[in-house]
Amino acid sequence: MPRLALLPVTIAALALSACGDKPPPAWSGYAEGDPVYVAAPVAGQLMALNVQRGDTVDAGASLFSIDVTPVSAARAEADARLAAARAEQADAAKGRRPDEIAMNRAQLAQARAQSALADSDLARQQQLIGQGFISASRLDDARAAAAQARQRVRELESSLRVAELPARADQQAAARANTEAASAALAQQQWRESQTRQSAPAAGLVDDTFFRVGEYVNAGQPVVSLLPPSQRKARFYVPEPELASLRQGQPVQLSCDGCGAPILARVSYISPQPEYTPPVIYSNSQRARLVFLVEARPEPSQALRLHPGQPLEVRAIATAPSSASSAASSAAVSAASRP
Repeated sequence: MPRLALLPVTIAALALSACGDKPPPAWSGYAEGDPVYVAAPVAGQLMALNVQRGDTVDAGASLFSIDVTPVSAARAEADARLAAARAEQADAAKGRRPDEIAMNRAQLAQARAQSALADSDLARQQQLIGQGFISASRLDDARAAAAQARQRVRELESSLRVAELPARADQQAAARANTEAASAALAQQQWRESQTRQSAPAAGLVDDTFFRVGEYVNAGQPVVSLLPPSQRKARFYVPEPELASLRQGQPVQLSCDGCGAPILARVSYISPQPEYTPPVIYSNSQRARLVFLVEARPEPSQALRLHPGQPLEVRAIATAPSSASSAASSAAVSAASRP
């Protein structure tokens, strides 16, 4: 009798174990690639195309070059404008030329000599008027000449100080601003010149080329498309009842004809909406007809085994048995071991 009583428990454990061994569902999908389009931000004639469709390139490999002549001319113009702005800034920080300052100093020395002569003549006139040899009007003329000579000296002294001073602060600030603007314009032209030669941003397969050497390429128009391993992925469709078994980052296995061992990938995207909605009523019996798009990305080292457009079979990796089935199996084994 005890053994007959254990029969239902054993059957339940075996049933749960059979359910746990059920293989995970398989979904149909295909491999897809998101190409990286390489373009130049400058327009011009395509002078060199260093790759062909189907080539494999490393990161930093030269892809193509655009005619650099007009950009180089613009860069040379910007370089000349920067040199002129720097010269103007340096000139604003200086006084007049040395020869001009020397001329001002000579004029000042001459004015000082004339002033000394006028003062000496005034002193003589003052002595003579005391002796009654000259009139008062002549003394007034001597005073006026001496005052005029002194004013001329002060004028030339001020002129010499101004000649030795740099430009006003506002003029110097304007000269510095012009230099900075010219420097920024030169940097922009240098960048444009460097952009006439494009390199591969990442290692990968040359998916396609869109121009031939000699053709005119507009700015921003792709010339080469690359397919790096990181841009290869699997796209598959999951029925609505099975969608709850998937989550972001969950591992899945990708299988394809000729791929050999399954490829490990991780779910990277689950569509929040059905990929298509058939014209049916949303009832419990019909909702299974809805499918959702899911994407999974393999490791870059394994992604090279995927080819865009290749049919795939995707399976979720089986997880550990549930706690309920484990508990039932343990209870059955313990009961069976008792006498």
